[in-house]
Amino acid sequence: MARLESPGVGRLVPAARWTDPGHGDLRLRAGPGRPVTRRSGPAGTTATADALDRLPVRAAVPELLRALDERGAAVLCAPPGTGKTTLVPLVLAGLVDDGPPVRRVLVAEPRRIAARAAARRMAWLLGERVGGRVGFTVRGERQVGRETVVEVVTTGVLLQRLQRDQELAGVDTVVLDECHERHLDADTAAAFLLDVRAALRPELRLVAASATTDAEGWARLLGDGDGAAAPVVSAPGVSHPVEVVWAPPARPVRPPHGMRVDPALLEHVASVVRRALGERDGDVLCFLPGVGEIARVTGMLGGLDGAEVLQVHGRAPAAVQEAVLAGADGGPRRVVLATSVAESSLTVPGVRVVVDCGLAREPRMDHARGLSALTTVRASRAAARQRAGRAGREAPGAVYRCWPEAEDARLPRFPSPEIAGADLTAFALQAACWGDPDTSGLALLDPPPAGALTAAREVLAAIGAADAAGRATGRGARMARLGLHPRLARALLDGAREVGARRAAEVVALLSEEPPREYGDDLAGAWRTARRGGDPYAARWRQEVRRLERAVTAEDTADVIGSGASAAAPDRADAGTRAAGRAGEARGPATGHRGRTGAGARSDDAVAGLVAALAFPERVARRRGERAYLMAAGTGAELGDGSRLGGSDWLAVAVADRPVTSASARVRLAAVTDEDTARTAAAALGSDAEEVRWAEGEVIARRVSRLGAIELVARPLTAPDPELVRDALLEGLRREGPGLLRWSAGAASLRQRLAFLHRELGAPWPDVSDAALVARADDWLGVELGRARRRADLERVDAGQALSRLLPWATGDAARFEELAPERVEVPSGSRVRVDYGEGQPVLAVKLQELFGWQQTPRIAGGRVPLLVHLLSPAGRPAAVTADLASFWKDGYRSVRAELRGRYPKHPWPEDPATAEPTRRTNTRR
Repeated sequence: MARLESPGVGRLVPAARWTDPGHGDLRLRAGPGRPVTRRSGPAGTTATADALDRLPVRAAVPELLRALDERGAAVLCAPPGTGKTTLVPLVLAGLVDDGPPVRRVLVAEPRRIAARAAARRMAWLLGERVGGRVGFTVRGERQVGRETVVEVVTTGVLLQRLQRDQELAGVDTVVLDECHERHLDADTAAAFLLDVRAALRPELRLVAASATTDAEGWARLLGDGDGAAAPVVSAPGVSHPVEVVWAPPARPVRPPHGMRVDPALLEHVASVVRRALGERDGDVLCFLPGVGEIARVTGMLGGLDGAEVLQVHGRAPAAVQEAVLAGADGGPRRVVLATSVAESSLTVPGVRVVVDCGLAREPRMDHARGLSALTTVRASRAAARQRAGRAGREAPGAVYRCWPEAEDARLPRFPSPEIAGADLTAFALQAACWGDPDTSGLALLDPPPAGALTAAREVLAAIGAADAAGRATGRGARMARLGLHPRLARALLDGAREVGARRAAEVVALLSEEPPREYGDDLAGAWRTARRGGDPYAARWRQEVRRLERAVTAEDTADVIGSGASAAAPDRADAGTRAAGRAGEARGPATGHRGRTGAGARSDDAVAGLVAALAFPERVARRRGERAYLMAAGTGAELGDGSRLGGSDWLAVAVADRPVTSASARVRLAAVTDEDTARTAAAALGSDAEEVRWAEGEVIARRVSRLGAIELVARPLTAPDPELVRDALLEGLRREGPGLLRWSAGAASLRQRLAFLHRELGAPWPDVSDAALVARADDWLGVELGRARRRADLERVDAGQALSRLLPWATGDAARFEELAPERVEVPSGSRVRVDYGEGQPVLAVKLQELFGWQQTPRIAGGRVPLLVHLLSPAGRPAAVTADLASFWKDGYRSVRAELRGRYPKHPWPEDPATAEPTRRTNTRR
């Protein structure tokens, strides 16, 4: 077993106050009219001031303040649990310092659960409730007041605020927390903030807070324009050692792919948790990749004696989250099953043991298939260190790693930045609204992949959010304000005009956070379940519905006000947007709220299908088998066993993933729809064109109506474009080769002779291989291709006549063709014998008696190549083979004569063939 020492050495001794020249004593500062109060801590015995004193990051605070005073930006490296998220914002705001005046601080967290927890912890440290001097804002929830000076927001909320108010008026400092996780929103927010500092607010202070020591990139990014890096301030970590226990499965498990995790690994993790409870003291924190795995392991741990199983993830109820973060408080031992949110964003008290399954989830975009999903990957070494450190925050602990020690060095060093593999559509819209659609002016740690950014900009253009140059349209700006992925924003805006704001918001809320698996794969069924549900997901869904309904109604009102005050050019929108919104061209405030006339008559299935199709038009799918569908993007899709959607001719697929071993995507959430709805929502993918192609060994000429890759209607073409027919015939030649033509014996011989000369003499004799003939089809087959209309026309073409066009007529060498590669050679008997130019050396097959008196082997190709003579018996059977006749007459003839003259007594077998008369006849006939 190995030992993992946390950063920092020595024991941290609580102090009542901290002093620093120029900054004064650091201590709690009361709000207006409020005394500093001492309040019970989590265990009911520790005052909040003492809790502040014990935070290890206190040692780095003076250096951080000096760095911000001198440079205006800094990188703070502090391990989890040191107080970087809770103490530092209070110090920067002046709430624990009698010196500087109170400043307004904005703290950006990557997750909603972390934002709420950080705000509650800071308010507790001040002896207040959230909404006083410390508040938070996340999507759908806001607790701030007039006295709030420290506001914790998600990075998504920060981006929205920057788009509305680029100066961030009234904000003195922005803290980007957990920047080491490299979430796309955090990287984007950092780039925008650097723009603000450079152009509008040079006094705005920035702090990039990281839980790892890999800060060079962030230091360079936040540095001055002259190339000087921003200061890096490091805080000591907790000094307790962590013992590493390698606990791999006894038998190999299948590697993860897509969202799938081998059940055998989950069973092993559950057994390791039981083992850790028996071998160690304290609470157990177990890291798993997602909510589904947490639920399955929870079921496997049923019946634990003396231990309580809790869950920490973004979907857990707030009461459960608060109970986990509050600590056991003398109760039974706890087993906390958590996603990566507990790596650094949250601190779970009481943990002495960590069980690490070694997996994580990262977003991935399959641009070829238009599928975006979370993918299960091996956790990085940096993440493994973060997870292990949670066991040693309060006392010596242990980490059980569920993989072999030999594999540890092969793990990736750091997690992949989200910008490298995620869907960039929302990022592209943010950049377009910021005024930098090609992102060339944004200071990013990693540039976006060119292909992914191009694909994202194409999506924005298709939904009317950006123009041809990538600049945001007015419609795109409205989409950005909704706080949704652009696809869902399009579905909300256009769907509200069709079915009303409320129903559109309800479906979009389902799409913005995928329902639990137990809701099923039918979107309309999941909608009905959420309406009547009392589970935490249904509560969050209802909250999001209210937010979206208010947002879309406000946007409609703004549209009416704007249309009366401005004559701006209309937004660019795709055909599907126009089709879905014809009734909304003269919309008023009530139009978006109530929808089109008769919208209420639509069934839930019809509404769900329309909204899902508006969000994902390339995923509308038509049935092509019992459970098989073809999506407009060209990807096959299959329903799971027992799905109730199987009888539908058309689906609007909302969520799908593709297992590594499967050629088709697996449908996880979809809605029943019809062809008219699919045509409307995906009108931009529609096409009606002449299609002439080679298929199944024939030229197919049709007029085809398509919806992406889905063929809707096909009619035969009576007079197809000759050029398209020619291209189809060429494709047939490429697929099936020149064998499509009629090759007589003479034509085949001509090709063999040309191949021989090209092989032996090279240019100007042409290459007549299949590939070469297809490549030069216009040179030798152009006339015939121009007249042909179908396969039968090619089969009637005289290949020999066409091939003769490749002879080197221009150089005059064609006149020597018969001399260099004669079709026949005259032998001493007077016969003209055909030369076989098949593979290898040309062959002259002739009866032995016809060559009497011929001393020298005939040569061709200008005397370069001797013919290989096959000497035949009178019956035409091979008797000998030679390329040197003189040598054969001298040495080989005797044995052949002895063998054959008894068999063929009527034929001449002279002792001296060199002087004998050549003949084709028997002795009798002679």
